[in-house]
Amino acid sequence: MKVLITGGASGLGAAIARRVADDGGTPLIVDRHPPKNEDGTHNGDIPHMQADLADRQTAERAVHGLAREAGGLDAVVTAAGIDSCGRLGDVPAEDWDRVVQVNLLGTAAVVRAALPYLEHAPNGRIVTCASTLGLRALSDATAYCASKFGVVGFSRALAAELAGHIGVTTLVPGGMDTAFFDGRDEQYRPGPDARLNKPSDVAAAVAFALSQPPGCEVRELVVCPSTEPSWP
Repeated sequence: MKVLITGGASGLGAAIARRVADDGGTPLIVDRHPPKNEDGTHNGDIPHMQADLADRQTAERAVHGLAREAGGLDAVVTAAGIDSCGRLGDVPAEDWDRVVQVNLLGTAAVVRAALPYLEHAPNGRIVTCASTLGLRALSDATAYCASKFGVVGFSRALAAELAGHIGVTTLVPGGMDTAFFDGRDEQYRPGPDARLNKPSDVAAAVAFALSQPPGCEVRELVVCPSTEPSWP
């Protein structure tokens, strides 16, 4: 299985890439940074293209380049995501906009570019990455909530549009132990007692969705720490 993964150089995306490879598939990575091994060294064995998902044309070129090099695509997983925490009036407008551009518009751009290849796959699959904050609202997270609520709506509409042709799964992960929280102000970081999921465990859920036989779909997957609320 040839799986294109956005954000595949780190965090959840890297965990998904490792799981795809472990399962005998071929991960194809789109990220701003080149992929690395678990020890932090550069991994030049994984097909990849560097791209900023806020730039639609660059994102599209990356998808087409990797798909053509691999001879097609079987699945796409849009794991790339960013955040900019703070009250609406305090977050610079360009930072706020970039969160929506990467998380929502970047997801749509990658999926749109991948559709011609997935239509020719025997069991094409799309897994979009939303968040529990795409189901419940949180203060000081207007950009992230707006983008992830948008991903949920986009994915549900896409599933209806592609029903019977290409499988669509909306992944709704909760907090994970990744570098996603690095560089934030202390008030926006998980506390010392926070329970966070391992990215590898969430990647296993993605692998489950990708492994479904033709005609069977996992439409939505909520994977979160057992103590985290998912709905209001």
